[in-house]
Amino acid sequence: MDALLTEDERAILASVDGFASRHLPPDEVRRRDREHQPPYDLLPAMGEAGFFALPVPDDHGGLGRSWREVALVQERLGWHGYMAASIYNRVVGFGVMSVLTYGSPAQKRDLLPGLLSGSFFMALALTEPGAGSDAGALKTRARRTAGGYVISGSKIWISDAEGARFLLTAARTGDAAKGSDGITLFLVPSDAPGVTLSPLAKVGNNAMPSFEVGFADVEVGDDAVIGEVGGGFRHLMSTLHYSRASMAATVTGAAQAALDGVMSHARERQQFGKPIGSFQVLAHRLADLQTRVDLSRLMVRHLATLIARGLPCKREAAQAKVVATETLRDVADQGMQIMASAGYAADSDIQRFWRDSRLYTFGEGTNEILRDGMARELGLTGRQPS
Repeated sequence: MDALLTEDERAILASVDGFASRHLPPDEVRRRDREHQPPYDLLPAMGEAGFFALPVPDDHGGLGRSWREVALVQERLGWHGYMAASIYNRVVGFGVMSVLTYGSPAQKRDLLPGLLSGSFFMALALTEPGAGSDAGALKTRARRTAGGYVISGSKIWISDAEGARFLLTAARTGDAAKGSDGITLFLVPSDAPGVTLSPLAKVGNNAMPSFEVGFADVEVGDDAVIGEVGGGFRHLMSTLHYSRASMAATVTGAAQAALDGVMSHARERQQFGKPIGSFQVLAHRLADLQTRVDLSRLMVRHLATLIARGLPCKREAAQAKVVATETLRDVADQGMQIMASAGYAADSDIQRFWRDSRLYTFGEGTNEILRDGMARELGLTGRQPS
């Protein structure tokens, strides 16, 4: 499939490979996972390599490339180490594209240089104890004051909140107690007085810490509002559109990395006098898994082309995210079975993919909710497709 890439696209992938060989070789990925060390220190090197600048127009200090190149970087980083791809996605999806899409001219001027250089990133503070898939049920409220707003409420499962400079926070500013109306987005400094961060223990994704975030009468100015007052839900759908495309690309790379390891084991492990991968039951299983990874890659690159051309692709984004995340889940699960005790060992790579992959089928929107959205886009349920 890479035979269809242009010379420029190959050069971008070579740059990613060079970055990973210097900063994130396999042993370093294992160490960071074992020691629960996030890759925030790698952001400046990513910025220097120009990775964050790819989708940004020239007049904003970017490289003016397309989302297709972004997706290639995401997939290749996912192959080398999901932890690096995850923080890259946070900068590009929650930061760069949010500011570009609905930020004010002043916010573009003040925030884009730091985002592109890797000086800081943003974390999305959306999920609440009672508002997960039903984002319209959020209760965090921003009360208008003479000088801005006072935000009160709580969020949960906010990834990388402690390392972020800003929390892209959804809060109610309208009168409605529920629903998508009257939600506004704010850029809240993570160290603002009244913000508390409590770490949460998790099964996997050790290098991507998650937090419960409290907002106890946090004061912010009018300049903290990003996008339209009351238009936050629409802006969130744009942000999640990019983040789901990012996850699909990243997870596709991770699925290929996981499968590469399993196939290497199947070629080398001998039983009954021959490699276990030569037995038809495993050969067919591995062939099917590679077919699914290739299908995921095709969907990711088709989606990237649609985004690059500015074409509607809500359904395609959901499909790519569902296919990619379920492919990695199944590669990891079947990989554990094929590798058996070798995979169950604490220092194996497949067990890390196995633990980590369980997040992705419900992170950035559960696959069940996304399937419901696909059905609506197809005119099968609810409103007719737009």
